[in-house]
Amino acid sequence: MLLLVALACATPPATAPPATETPASPTVPPTPAPAPSASPDVGEAPAGLVDRVWEVTQSDGVAEGTLYTFLSDGTLVIRHGEDPPGVGSWAWADGQLTMTEEGVPYPTDVTLQNDQLSLVSHNPGGELHVTLAPAPDEPLPTRE
Repeated sequence: MLLLVALACATPPATAPPATETPASPTVPPTPAPAPSASPDVGEAPAGLVDRVWEVTQSDGVAEGTLYTFLSDGTLVIRHGEDPPGVGSWAWADGQLTMTEEGVPYPTDVTLQNDQLSLVSHNPGGELHVTLAPAPDEPLPTRE
């Protein structure tokens, strides 16, 4: 054990060849990973759907007067009366709307004509039909 300590403390002899330096190779910074998209693909959604408050006028499962808003950042806000709003997300891809509520995505058929929005949401329990009209007096909700 004593021998190891002595060797570790010994200085190299003066006749040792000088250390050779390898020329530094140019350092290439790593390519950063692409940033995840802050919002889903919403650019191809039907004109008039986005950033507009819609009010349920008829449905087989949603209370009349419930407000739906498809914000341009992919946020879906659903509000009824004075209850706290439900917040989910939505995306548009390949001509199909997908609404996600409580982490569950629902493919949804959309028809938008003459300021009437019809949604058919394909939920695990079956289809949900919702008809909505613009609610021009309602302000756009903000993302908290």
